[in-house]
Amino acid sequence: MLFHFDFKNYGIMLRLAWSEPTPQVRIHSLVILLLWVPPVAVFHAVCFFFDGIFFPGLWQTKIERPVFVVGQPRSGTTLTHRLMCKDEGRFSAFRLYEMYFPSLIQKWLIRRVAALDRRLGGHLERRVRAWDKRRYASMRGIHEMSLWNMEEDDIVLYYSMASGYWIAKMPYMGDLDFYYVDEWPERRRRRVMRFYRDCLRRQLYLNGGDKTHLAKNPVFAGRIEALLETFPDARIVVPVRNPYETIPSLLKLMRSSWKRLRWEEERQQRCLAVLAHQSFHTYKYPLEVLARRPEVPHSVVDYRDLVAEPAATIERVYRDLGLELTPRYRETLLDEGKRAREHKSGHRYSLEEFGLEAGAIRSELSGLFERFRWDEENA
Repeated sequence: MLFHFDFKNYGIMLRLAWSEPTPQVRIHSLVILLLWVPPVAVFHAVCFFFDGIFFPGLWQTKIERPVFVVGQPRSGTTLTHRLMCKDEGRFSAFRLYEMYFPSLIQKWLIRRVAALDRRLGGHLERRVRAWDKRRYASMRGIHEMSLWNMEEDDIVLYYSMASGYWIAKMPYMGDLDFYYVDEWPERRRRRVMRFYRDCLRRQLYLNGGDKTHLAKNPVFAGRIEALLETFPDARIVVPVRNPYETIPSLLKLMRSSWKRLRWEEERQQRCLAVLAHQSFHTYKYPLEVLARRPEVPHSVVDYRDLVAEPAATIERVYRDLGLELTPRYRETLLDEGKRAREHKSGHRYSLEEFGLEAGAIRSELSGLFERFRWDEENA
């Protein structure tokens, strides 16, 4: 169980950072890549190595029938994931802080320190929560992010240089690829997926080996076959939403992350165009794979149903995946569903803002427009 480091991605990132024409961005990126990433990655690698020694039961922990929520960002993947996470006792998932510390030793120590701090009055926790509130304040209206929230598994690959979250810091779309993993060479693909599986095993050991791992990862839409290769008994959930809403929403989210780069508008537009094209693949590819593999338990979730009738929608998801919905969880869904319907996003966006044409999107995703009758929303 060794820590994985993607030297290919790292080399490309160093080259791009070194060639960056904006001095502030070049210096900032090189400082992160040369002075921060190596020592942190080495620290994780050492801890990872000792996990199997200090926790021998880790080797017997099995990952059985995991559930992966994948799909276009802004399509309801987070809502689906967090509603399912409310089924207490059934699922295991990563909190954000747990992915920044992927080793079992690290997680164990953090939990012990947190327990001691609570007994001593919770001073450390209050300071961390205050920092957390400041750190993620700018994201609150777009995506509710916190160290304690369940988040995307992809972040656990961050210091392995294999996480799509690097695009927020180094948006060299077209030069860096964290998405099309199914198209990677077999050896490279299997190496990163084995490491991901080892990270899941650690989380299950910590949370309880009898639980089912539940993951939400839009970027994993490009590695459905790799997921099924690594977890042959996996179950897949694919939320879908009108692309006229999701694509400009995603582009606005990413552009807000790129503000510090001070890139010229033309350069930003090139990257956004690549991301928009990737969105077409995100919509089509998971459904194409599942159509080829009908034996894979899966559920397709219409965002309109999820918002209008969350309890009934999640109940249908459970039926599709072969899960039992308990009376207690049904009550929880009814309460959570009411809050979801009352939520109003402060995130505003339009196709015109990014030079997108409705006709081009309609043409590229015509089959899905007909299947989900999105034209009726825009009539």
